[in-house]
Amino acid sequence: MKLLRVGTAGAEKPALLDAEGVLRDLSGVVPDIDGALLADGAALGRVRAAAEGGELPALDAAGLRIGPPLARIGKVVCIGLNYHDHARETGAEPPAEPVIFFKAADTVVGPYDTVLVPRGSVKTDWEVELAVVIGRTARYLESVEDGLAHVAGYAVAHDVSEREFQIERGGTWDKGKNCETFNPLGPWLVTADEVADPQALSLKLWVNGELKQDGTTGEQIFAVGEVVRYVSQFMTLYPGDVINTGTPAGVALGQPEPKPFLRAGDVVELEIAGLGRQRQEFKNA
Repeated sequence: MKLLRVGTAGAEKPALLDAEGVLRDLSGVVPDIDGALLADGAALGRVRAAAEGGELPALDAAGLRIGPPLARIGKVVCIGLNYHDHARETGAEPPAEPVIFFKAADTVVGPYDTVLVPRGSVKTDWEVELAVVIGRTARYLESVEDGLAHVAGYAVAHDVSEREFQIERGGTWDKGKNCETFNPLGPWLVTADEVADPQALSLKLWVNGELKQDGTTGEQIFAVGEVVRYVSQFMTLYPGDVINTGTPAGVALGQPEPKPFLRAGDVVELEIAGLGRQRQEFKNA
């Protein structure tokens, strides 16, 4: 299923994109798309039955905002330097274990919302990423298979980053990762049963129409199941938590000087095969 949330920010309602590409209203079946729904097999079954039964009312998509496909996110865990080609382009050694950092849940915005360039920023960068959404409580998982079994679905994430704040201002990466609007998510939460192999997805990103990133999740150093298993050794993952699993080569940081960091007026588009497409205009904060 392709689940999404539509409406003005803070007042979104649940929806579904059916097999014919028609937007359907789920608000008569479930109150929202969140961790509680993803952990409730019976509720998900009702959604699936309603979709297959053709009983869901259609929504007029014209002019309707698409919000993040997940409400009440508990935490956004991020994996750094998780693509062989990205590590090479930045001159970093591939990590022996996954690099973990966090984004605050309030950085998450819709896939077409405006992204704000922070005040004083001269190194705002782009990163297309596969987001993993947790559907079952995960703690001390023992295998890659266990990791995958705890995944409810997948989405497109844009891990917007400010490299000066991240790298040059001391401390951890968090200062360059948690600026307002720095995690567009969606358009859809695609349930795991529709993604046959999360290690065979193409990722692309364009800046002002120019292709900048063109990668595949097959380049991941730590695959999705291993990432979930590994993270569960250090923290409990709950339904509705999100893991951003890293970005392939092609970010501004890895380009020759002068590096083409983002400015107000730039337009970024990104997509992952089968998971949908995003578009953001950048403006000054």
